[in-house]
Amino acid sequence: ALEKKIVKSKVGEKVSLPCCHEIPSSESLRKYRVYWQKNITDVVLAYSEGNMISKHKRYWNRTEMDPWNLTLWISPMEILDNGSYQCVVQRNSVVVCDESVILYVTADFSKPHITAEVSTDSCESTEMVITCSSHGGFPKPKISGTLNNISMEWNASWVSESSLSPYNVTGKLVLNITKDVNITCSVEYSGSVKSTSLFLRKTNDCTVPPVPPPYNVITASIIIVTTFIVAITLAARYLPRHVCSHCCKCQDSVEEGVKEYTKAPTSSKGTAETSSV
Repeated sequence: ALEKKIVKSKVGEKVSLPCCHEIPSSESLRKYRVYWQKNITDVVLAYSEGNMISKHKRYWNRTEMDPWNLTLWISPMEILDNGSYQCVVQRNSVVVCDESVILYVTADFSKPHITAEVSTDSCESTEMVITCSSHGGFPKPKISGTLNNISMEWNASWVSESSLSPYNVTGKLVLNITKDVNITCSVEYSGSVKSTSLFLRKTNDCTVPPVPPPYNVITASIIIVTTFIVAITLAARYLPRHVCSHCCKCQDSVEEGVKEYTKAPTSSKGTAETSSV
């Protein structure tokens, strides 16, 4: 079996789906029947003897066919255009070719948006709820990320009305931040990637207050200080009196010595006079 052709396009673009047969210049479309079908059951458009005989309502004003190479043009592309298309060509009721082509339609996601909300905060760490969201894309994406260039996984959730509708994707993460970090969120789909980054700074760098001493230590310190002050006060009050009392005793002794010395010459003179008689 021949490998199916694959065509990729984006929502809003114009795409061409090739057919398996080209009409020679010596002939015309009038000699052929051409059917473009989707998923085998839906006829996109059909030509017979050079005239269009059928066209699906979804493709009104959005499709046309080249009359020579039978290429099918679709514009603008929609997500619902995803699927397998088949070109069937007949000449004189004989099948000339029958070949399929697969059309993949993608829709770009918005640039991821990252938010950070503080749940708890302390001097040691900050707990944050990180949310990354993107919307409006197709097909269902994969969300990934890095934390300081190290891979991490998001708790992802997707919302879409159907399997052929745009997707909204949201990823959440709870982090205990102890230092500055850089977070990257990436949304991957059909070979395309949309990414964004957010730098988070550790904000609460507070100093832990010192632990106050126990009550008994404070009480003992107060008693020691009080005793010391009382001792100094008593010393200042009674020590000068003791010194003065000692000084008075010394002065009395000196005065008595002087008096005895003064009396001594008189006694000597009397003795001398007696001896001479």
